[in-house]
Amino acid sequence: MSGETKRRARPQDEPPRPGRRRMPAKDRKRQIIDAAITLFAESGFESSTHRLAERLGITQPLIYNHFPSKEDLVKAVYERVYIRQWKESWDRLLLDRARALEDRLVDFYGEYTETIFAREWIRIYLFAGLKRLDLNRWYIAFVEERILGRIGAELRHNFGMPSPDDVALTPEEIETLWIFHGGIFYYGVRDGVYDAPVAADRDSMIRQSSIALVAGMGEVIRRLDLSGDSPGSNLSKGVG
Repeated sequence: MSGETKRRARPQDEPPRPGRRRMPAKDRKRQIIDAAITLFAESGFESSTHRLAERLGITQPLIYNHFPSKEDLVKAVYERVYIRQWKESWDRLLLDRARALEDRLVDFYGEYTETIFAREWIRIYLFAGLKRLDLNRWYIAFVEERILGRIGAELRHNFGMPSPDDVALTPEEIETLWIFHGGIFYYGVRDGVYDAPVAADRDSMIRQSSIALVAGMGEVIRRLDLSGDSPGSNLSKGVG
């Protein structure tokens, strides 16, 4: 992580200063996570817990009282910024076969990018990638399960092809899905991190990308051997 060693947790919060009421543990923990999110988004994961304590006006041992190691704090940041942002309605949206797949993709990515294009979300993700932290691998696995695997299954269904439950998604399908998903993510990087000009507005970009995916994947799938004799591949790469 950053060389910071695990500290022994103190049995209780720091003694309150005269005239100041001790903050409840739940509120203090939330305060530390909030400040860590801002700090990591600004300066990356090299930022120390000492610097975080200074920013909060508390002692460093108090941080370790709530988070025994910096890795525990990073996990809490991941849970808040990434996992808790996921909406259960997105699961239902992707799987609603009463609607055209293209429309489902447009609506899902329209809502999803409202979350992942947020400054803190995208900067923390990029900083974590540069440091090769587990955070990225955790989220990639989450994206593979909750987004790409489902889109792959819906594309198979859309074109009357075998379900991934019967014939695993092929490497060609997987990489095409990552290119689609990663392209949308990189649009947010260009716009929100690099401040580089983008040629189309976000809604139009999502619509045209979804049209291209659905139309193009039909041809990709038709050219593949989906007899079940060729090995599939696990989802294994990706961004955002």
